[in-house]
Amino acid sequence: MRKEAMTVFEEGQLYSAVTTDADGQVQVHLGEDHPGFTDPVYRARRADIASASLAHRPGQPVPTIDYTDEEHGVWALVSAELAAKHARYAHPEYLEAKAALALPTDRVPQLHEVTQALMPLTGWCYTAAPGLVPLREFYADLGRRTFNSTQYLRHPSEPLYTPEPDIIHEVIGHANQLASPRFAAIAQAAGEASERLETEDALQFVADVFWFTIEFGVMNDGGVTKAYGAGILSSYGELDEFSHMDIRPLDIPTMGTLNYDITAYQPVLFEAQSLDQLEGVVGTFFESVDDDLAARMRAEAHAHA
Repeated sequence: MRKEAMTVFEEGQLYSAVTTDADGQVQVHLGEDHPGFTDPVYRARRADIASASLAHRPGQPVPTIDYTDEEHGVWALVSAELAAKHARYAHPEYLEAKAALALPTDRVPQLHEVTQALMPLTGWCYTAAPGLVPLREFYADLGRRTFNSTQYLRHPSEPLYTPEPDIIHEVIGHANQLASPRFAAIAQAAGEASERLETEDALQFVADVFWFTIEFGVMNDGGVTKAYGAGILSSYGELDEFSHMDIRPLDIPTMGTLNYDITAYQPVLFEAQSLDQLEGVVGTFFESVDDDLAARMRAEAHAHA
């Protein structure tokens, strides 16, 4: 499987491209395999929500979206289905943070509500994004304890599946995770690292370590592998599959260079033995990485490949 510089934030990979026509009309370009591709109502709805995000300026209130009953229903259904799986598969640190954040499960929360709940816990806030956020901008915001989040929901015909991150992934996956001071500190350290990095290769290395930890990390809990990564914890299907994958010890050089397919369940996962180990290995890496260290680790991984 080839990664070919794909990241969580790269246009045309996980996020549908958003463009603005010469007449100011916003278009969201869904792939032909997207459940909403042939649904003009859904496409128009996506464009409206993207328009609100595009019009948002720093310092302004985050756009409020008037969600429909159908959209609230999708959120409620997915929340209930994921909650049952979280109870079985999520790491206790995530479960405690989720309980502390206490987001609504019967309706889609506004991003300003997510911020209001997060700020007293970890000092993080949410801002709106139409979809793609450039890699450096996304990480710079993480360093400022700001998470760029989409506001749209997946197509109602497949509520338990989405080919791209939607507000369910961004909030149920990431906001609950960021309600843990310890997970939040690791994410912030990744963001702060981006400000030290000058080369795109080094930034990509950090993004890939982030992928295998904050997005798709797993952790030992009393001899049982539990998930703490937002990508797993927001995926109904992946929660049933992750424990059967090739699970390896934490290995920064390998995590920063391993090829992976973002469109499929992750076949290789990296397991921390404890939260202390995650902080000591991954947190310390994010806190200390510079261009030279990233280059050395990349060379080390290639030498052992």
